[in-house]
Amino acid sequence: MMENQSELCFPQLTNISCRKPTSHWSEGVLLTVLLSVICIFTVVLNLLVIISISHFRQLRTPTNLLLLSLAVSDCLVGLLVMPGEILRQTSCWTLGDVVCLLYNYMSYFVTSVSVGNMVLISADRYVAICDPLHYNTKVTVKRVQLCVCLCWFFSLLYCSILLKDQLTHPGKYKSCYGECIVVIDYNAGLVDVVVTFILPLSIIITLYMRVFVVAVSQARAMRSHVTSVTIQYSVKAKKSEMKAARTLGVLVLVFLLCFCPFYIVTLMGGSFASLLQFVINVFYFNSCLNPLIYALFYPWFRRAVRDIVTLNIFQPGNTQ
Repeated sequence: MMENQSELCFPQLTNISCRKPTSHWSEGVLLTVLLSVICIFTVVLNLLVIISISHFRQLRTPTNLLLLSLAVSDCLVGLLVMPGEILRQTSCWTLGDVVCLLYNYMSYFVTSVSVGNMVLISADRYVAICDPLHYNTKVTVKRVQLCVCLCWFFSLLYCSILLKDQLTHPGKYKSCYGECIVVIDYNAGLVDVVVTFILPLSIIITLYMRVFVVAVSQARAMRSHVTSVTIQYSVKAKKSEMKAARTLGVLVLVFLLCFCPFYIVTLMGGSFASLLQFVINVFYFNSCLNPLIYALFYPWFRRAVRDIVTLNIFQPGNTQ
C-alpha cells in the first residue's frame, strides 16, 4: 500500500491523484538534462539573432525582419514552452490549472506564428526570384512589418478561438490531479489540421517548387554566353537572391522535417501514441536549429555574434 502511494503525484488524494511518470529515475534525469541544455541553447542562440538584427541597421532588410520574427517565436519556445514540456514529461504537473492553460496556449500560439513566418519567408523568396525587378517596390520594410504584425495578431486570435473552451474552464478535461492536457473537439481539430498544417504546407511547397523551376532556368541562362551589360548586371543581382533562396530553402526544409512528423503522428491517433513525446521534442528542437543554420550560411550573423560576444556593440558608432 505504501509503495502504491509513493507512485502517486498527490498521495493524500489517493482516489483522484495521477501516477508519477513510470520511466526509470536515471532516464528521467537524463531526459531533463538533455532537454534543459537544448532549452538554454535555444534561448541564447535566438537572443543573438534578435540582438544582431535589432542592433545593426544594415541588417534590417525585409528578409531579415522575417528572420527576426521567427527568432522571437523560437526564443519563446525555449523560454516558456520547453520548460513546461520538460516538467510535463518528467514529473507530475504541480503548477496548477491556470499555468497549464498558459503553457498549452503558448504552445499553440508559437506554433501558429512559426508556421506563418515560414509562409511569409517562402513568399518573400518567391517574389525575389520570380519577380526580381519589382521586388524592392513590392517587398518593403513597412509592408513586411505589417505582415509580421498581422501574423502575430491572427495567431493570437486563432488560438483564442481554438482554445476558447479551455480558456473559460481551465483544467476541465483533466482526468486526475497532477495532469496537464489540452483537449480539442473533432471539428476544431480538423480546422486546426487544415489551418496550421495542410494549407501552409501546400503554400510553402507550391512557392518553392516555382522558385526551383525559375532558379534552374536562371542557372541555364548564366551558363550561356551573355554579352549584354544590362543582362549581365541582372544575372549578378539575381545570383545573390538565389543564394539567399537556397539558404532559406534549407531553413524551410528543416522546419518541415521537424514539423510534419508531429502532425502525422497526431493524425495517426492512439496507434502511434508512444512516438508523440519524441516528435514533440523534435518539433521544438527546430527552434534551436534555426540559429545554427544562420551561423552556417550567413557571414553577417557570424560577424554580428563576434561583435556581441566581444562587446564591440557598445562602442560608439557600432550600429552600422
